[in-house]
Amino acid sequence: MRKVLYGLYIIIIIGIIISIVNSDIFSSENAKAVAAGEKIYNKQCLICHGESGKGEGKYAGTAINNQNYLNTVSDKDIFNTVNFGREGTAMPSYGPRLSEEDLNNVVAFVRNWQSKEIDYEVPKTIAGDVVNGEKLYNVYCINCHGEAGAGKLKMGTALSNPQYLKYTTDKQIWITTAYGREDTRMAPTLKGLDGVRQLKKEDITDIVSYIRTLKPKEEIQNDYLEP
Repeated sequence: MRKVLYGLYIIIIIGIIISIVNSDIFSSENAKAVAAGEKIYNKQCLICHGESGKGEGKYAGTAINNQNYLNTVSDKDIFNTVNFGREGTAMPSYGPRLSEEDLNNVVAFVRNWQSKEIDYEVPKTIAGDVVNGEKLYNVYCINCHGEAGAGKLKMGTALSNPQYLKYTTDKQIWITTAYGREDTRMAPTLKGLDGVRQLKKEDITDIVSYIRTLKPKEEIQNDYLEP
């Protein structure tokens, strides 16, 4: 008898879990967060990142609505970027001006742009030749990202930015370098992909290793990404 009762209890519990999962409780909560985040985005972010998040705003903001970007960053990564900003650029720290709930709502709105999941092939170990990485960087990357990763207005992200280096992993830098960001100036570089630059995995690892050694200039470029 007890076994029958236990079995019934388990069936009931499973039924409750399935009902909750299939209900719109979580989706409605997420929808509220996305809607709230959109309002904040339109007020605080649109002017740089654009209405569609493609970086088409009045000011030169990074394109954050592309699948390669959204598939390489976690919600925490997006949160940190908005919360701490990018020192020396037009991306301020929103931590002091927005509540944690507001920040999470912005994250939900940005995440809502993700429409697919991408599985990237990435080396298990990313540790290469810094000297060769610098040579390759100066050939393939410097035109957009500037000398020593200082960044260029409306061209490329400041790779030597302290917040970028602190909150971006080697794996994320490798994926971005190899696979690029669709609909942006950042084209794929991995050999075999549809890009002008055709670099081997080892070359990209060397570039990432060099980027990891970059340090910001003593004089911060306060005009970076400003109109």
